[in-house]
Amino acid sequence: MTYKKRMLVVMTVDSLIVLSAIFIGAFLLYNISSLWDGLLVSTAIVLVIAHHVFAYIFKLYKGAWSYASTNELLRIFYAVTMSLLVAGLFQVAVFGMLSTRALVVTWMLHILLIGGTRFAWRMYRDHYRKPKKNRTRTLIVGAGAAGTMVARQLQGSPESELEPVAFVDDDVSKQHLEMMNVPVAGTVEEMQAVAEDFRVEQILIAIPSLARCDLQRIYERCTETGVKTQIMPLLEDILSGKLEVTQFRDVQVEDLLGRDPVELDTEGIADTITGKIVLITGAGGSIGSELCRQLCKFDPSEVILLGHGENSIYDIHTELKNTYTHITFDTEIADIQDGERMQTVMDTYAPDVVYHAAAHKHVPLMEKNPQEAVKNNVIGTRNVADAADACGVNTFVMISSDKAVNPTSVMGATKRIAEMVVQDLNRRSATRFVAVRFGNVLGSRGSVIPLFKKQIEAGGPVTVTHPEMTRYFMTIPEASRLVIQAGALADGGEIFVLDMGEPVRIVDLAKNLIRLSGYKVDEIGIDYMGMRPGEKMYEELLGDEEVHEAQVHPKIYVGKTKNGNYEPAKEVIKYINHDSLVAQLIEVSNDFKQESSKVRAAN
Repeated sequence: MTYKKRMLVVMTVDSLIVLSAIFIGAFLLYNISSLWDGLLVSTAIVLVIAHHVFAYIFKLYKGAWSYASTNELLRIFYAVTMSLLVAGLFQVAVFGMLSTRALVVTWMLHILLIGGTRFAWRMYRDHYRKPKKNRTRTLIVGAGAAGTMVARQLQGSPESELEPVAFVDDDVSKQHLEMMNVPVAGTVEEMQAVAEDFRVEQILIAIPSLARCDLQRIYERCTETGVKTQIMPLLEDILSGKLEVTQFRDVQVEDLLGRDPVELDTEGIADTITGKIVLITGAGGSIGSELCRQLCKFDPSEVILLGHGENSIYDIHTELKNTYTHITFDTEIADIQDGERMQTVMDTYAPDVVYHAAAHKHVPLMEKNPQEAVKNNVIGTRNVADAADACGVNTFVMISSDKAVNPTSVMGATKRIAEMVVQDLNRRSATRFVAVRFGNVLGSRGSVIPLFKKQIEAGGPVTVTHPEMTRYFMTIPEASRLVIQAGALADGGEIFVLDMGEPVRIVDLAKNLIRLSGYKVDEIGIDYMGMRPGEKMYEELLGDEEVHEAQVHPKIYVGKTKNGNYEPAKEVIKYINHDSLVAQLIEVSNDFKQESSKVRAAN
């Protein structure tokens, strides 16, 4: 029904209600002959007109009856009261008298009938419209505002596949109560028993403000039930209109990190990025592409997407130019190992800020190909950094790795030497050179999550190197935010590190992913394959001599890095085609452990 037709229907119904209220009131107080009295008829006409005027003023005709609430009732009270006051004034002004009793009775009937029609329609919508048959019996975790909102939406939608049958909530004051006619049947710890008692077929987690450590605890209880578990959208997505309340999603492994994401100093970043020319190397990679997305939120004037793979650069360029039409995007298919090409690109665009995300990062592959690791991670970094220095770039941010701390792998050693390259340049350049270290990135190319998912899809088993191996984990957006924040905080020469909370056992991550995929751990199985060349049992974010207790930003530290001597790094480049390359890497990166070479010799 169109808005105009709806208005016509509502006004007609309200007119009949107003007339019924005044004539029924007169009939109850007086006699039938009084219904044709001039005072009554003229008052009825004035009352109808006044009602429509005040109904418009108080927006009674804009409210959806199927969602009538206490606010609607309050507006009805105001509109009816003002209408009766106008009718009373009319009687006094024209007839010199006031039918007090009749007006009071009319006022009561008026409110009862107007309000009754609204709430009767809502009652019909909520309770009498036939829902789908065989709906999924659903347990809602959280009986707060979000949980009751979810229950109301599910109950009020006949098309919904879900039927709320119970809540669980840790709030003692809500136990044994009912919300939307749905009982609060127990606490989170009692979830398994509640699920059995109510024959639950699905669980919805409806606590949008839930900390990740609490979500992990709740999800563990959910998995014990063996029932499919989903979570409601983020509150900001609901408020912004991106998603509906009932657009539930599966719990992701990123949700279970047990750490809240780092927040950005948006004002500081805006000063660094807004209106500036920004260049990103490795822009087609998982980190580089997300870095581009995050940067564009701060409205740079121009973004240069540089990468070696044409398909990945094409994909991110197409996505960004369709999303951010006011920003200029340029693409450069180039190899950072080509120093002259890097200088040409820098001279062409004269960027204000450079984010260097291009690198080889796969540990076992770089163990077998140390020359390529040096070419890309060391020489490539030097080429981009030298070009940035010569071009007068304001800030250069290099993405490093926790594997650069006390490295036991070729990849870690090359990253440590790359840090030395930018620190050396910072001492003699007007450009501010900084590096950013973080741990493993969930979902990035070559990370453990895609591998585990493929193994689970194939029916298992999931392969883990060692039951006690731990790693620090973060999401791709978190990694990108840290890189952007580092650029805003940079004075030059720092190595920024995210406070990543407690490290996670790889085997626990594998178990969570198996459960999230809808299987039991015993169904898929876990095989322990042994540590691979170059791997550590655990990673570090800062060496002992680098630890600086003070945070420069909430959840971000800056390491007190040593003033490494860059001269020996030049020897690595000289030995790139020699068999002693790995030995030079060990020597130059200082802390590179001899155990790595022993492992390589054994293999």
